Amino acid sequence: MRFMSALVILKAVEDDLLPSLAGPKPELIWDPTAALMARIEQGERADGIFAIDGSMHKLVDAGLLDPASIVPVVQAEFGIAVSLDMPMPKLENADDLIVLLLSVPTLCYSRAGASGIYFETLIDRLGIGDTVRAKSLVIPAGLTAEQVRKGRAVLAVQQMSELRAVDGVRIVGPLPPDCQQKTDFSAGVFADAKEPEAAREFIATLTSPEARAVYLDRGLNVRF
Repeated sequence: MRFMSALVILKAVEDDLLPSLAGPKPELIWDPTAALMARIEQGERADGIFAIDGSMHKLVDAGLLDPASIVPVVQAEFGIAVSLDMPMPKLENADDLIVLLLSVPTLCYSRAGASGIYFETLIDRLGIGDTVRAKSLVIPAGLTAEQVRKGRAVLAVQQMSELRAVDGVRIVGPLPPDCQQKTDFSAGVFADAKEPEAAREFIATLTSPEARAVYLDRGLNVRF
């Protein structure tokens, strides 16, 4: 069974849920939602998918996803992590965020991820877009906090659960309320799935009581 999934639950699934999963393990395809959608547009298919709600709706409208199979799973918040040798910054409002982003020499975000797409609009809204972009390491996909751990940046922006997936960095916390945008994720089965029942069983694992506890522990809000 092939299952496409956004990165926001990567560590929750691979470290906490898969080891206790009975039977054959699914083939998991990890990518940001935008990258998964691009792969689907190019003809790639799987049996199930976990992605941002807006993209799931587009797949339903295109006849590619079984609407009856869609199950809400989690809600994620964007956040910030910094290097261990950096003092814990204040992050209560937009002004604090502006000061922080202007003060660091380097930062990292992902171009394809929901966090990076939103961050681009946010820094423009805050009036610091050009300055921040000039010192940013923009990666195509992956965990931005890895770049902080490796010393290539001192600050990372991404979903809170993705930041927490990386050891060796300091989690500052979610973006301030006046800068925050929450993202809803759901799971569903492709209309032409070769193994639809296996996909449904895996989605049941993603929405189990065990999964609920794991998501909450990793900084995600639960929607089931």
